[in-house]
Amino acid sequence: MSLYDDAVLVLKNYEDRKELRQAYLDHLATHPDGMWKSCHAGHLTASALVIDPEHGRVLLTLHKKLRMWLQMGGHCEPEDISLAAAALREATEESGIEGLTLLPGGPVSLDRHPIPPPCHCHFDVQYAVVAPPDATHAVSDESLDVRWFGYDEVAAVADESVVRLLEATRARL
Repeated sequence: MSLYDDAVLVLKNYEDRKELRQAYLDHLATHPDGMWKSCHAGHLTASALVIDPEHGRVLLTLHKKLRMWLQMGGHCEPEDISLAAAALREATEESGIEGLTLLPGGPVSLDRHPIPPPCHCHFDVQYAVVAPPDATHAVSDESLDVRWFGYDEVAAVADESVVRLLEATRARL
């Protein structure tokens, strides 16, 4: 199965945010290259919120270009076999944590947001991953900082999309 086919299947099975989900599906139907950064009309991205449920915290990255605290994530790559695999790869690369595991049940949220040129729009498919006990993180080249935040601290440092992702993740736990 191609990454495109996986994305369509994942989105068709996603039950929340039906209007937004349909916008993702319509975009892919109109843009067969809609999985890739080269599609300047917009493209799917995959992200993951790194969580430590035992300690009630999440790991966020201070994005180097956007200068915002965000979940880990980014563009799909040709070697990605699924959106879930892309989200897990991005979370591992950007957190430096080995042994992350996807929270079962597929994506926890969707978030469409504008991006400055050359990209125009990201159709982000958002997952959650659980960090192993006593995970040690590292700052990647794409980040200014990586830090744990208690669930109750996230709204003070991150935007609404991250807060919404955290709420959806906590509802899934």
